[in-house]
Amino acid sequence: MEKEMIMPKWLVNKIRQAKKKDDPLMHRFISDKLARYGLNTVCQDARCPNRGSCYSRGTATFMILGNVCTRNCAFCAVSYGKPVETNQEEPARIKEAVEVLGLKHVVVTSVTRDDLPDGGANLFAKVIEALHALPASPAVEVLTPDFNGSLSSLDTVLAANPEIFSHNIETIPRLYPTVRPGASYHRSLNLLAEAVQRARAGTLVKTGFMLGLGEEKQEVADLIRELANAGVSMLTIGQYLAPSLRHYAVRRYVTTEEFEEWAILVRKIGFKSVSAGALVRSSYHAGDCYQEVLASGTAMAVD
Repeated sequence: MEKEMIMPKWLVNKIRQAKKKDDPLMHRFISDKLARYGLNTVCQDARCPNRGSCYSRGTATFMILGNVCTRNCAFCAVSYGKPVETNQEEPARIKEAVEVLGLKHVVVTSVTRDDLPDGGANLFAKVIEALHALPASPAVEVLTPDFNGSLSSLDTVLAANPEIFSHNIETIPRLYPTVRPGASYHRSLNLLAEAVQRARAGTLVKTGFMLGLGEEKQEVADLIRELANAGVSMLTIGQYLAPSLRHYAVRRYVTTEEFEEWAILVRKIGFKSVSAGALVRSSYHAGDCYQEVLASGTAMAVD
């Protein structure tokens, strides 16, 4: 086992500050509603450091298709094993929860379901359609698995017309065998490129990756350029934080200055939106980034 790196004091303070933004009443309200509808969130299952501040802002990222993943990525806190049966009531439950919570931007993700013929694409589509049927239809952002590269599954999701289609590239190609066994960098990159070509006009394609896994700066620059060449328009860059001592060890902690450098490069290359920072995650402030893109055509944030 790799020796655990000591988290720098500035990052410890940043995490503490994020927790201070937690409004206990709103946190309890969101938690109670999610429990009432029997819904999973990536906020809880992936142990996201922003859970408290997001709940306090009245937002959450719904996780469909259960909470057990068929892949065992070394960085992820979501449980790995044999998945349960899919719950066909999830679209209706999410629709009702979103209406009760009054959400204007909804992020829907899932565990990877390699056991399903379509990888869960049909359920993603049903959730999008259910949310768009609300009287005050929210913007819907889906963060999908790679569907084992199935373009028919991709088409199923895109046919439901999400406002944002997202699939996380997570890291550089060299680290995939260690960090993402069972996944393929080129398969994920191709899925993003195909989404750009196949999506309706107006749908934005988004991805995200982590730093601190052992990547070199040139590898990060090359990754950003490959994503730009694929046509991706929205990007998030965050710091990898190991969920436990059993997970892949953090190789380095990235400075705020370096995050700023990457954000400047991303904007210079031509992405419409970039959010970069230690606690940035793919769905953190997702609605704000989307609205900024709609309003100005560009958005850049360094946290």
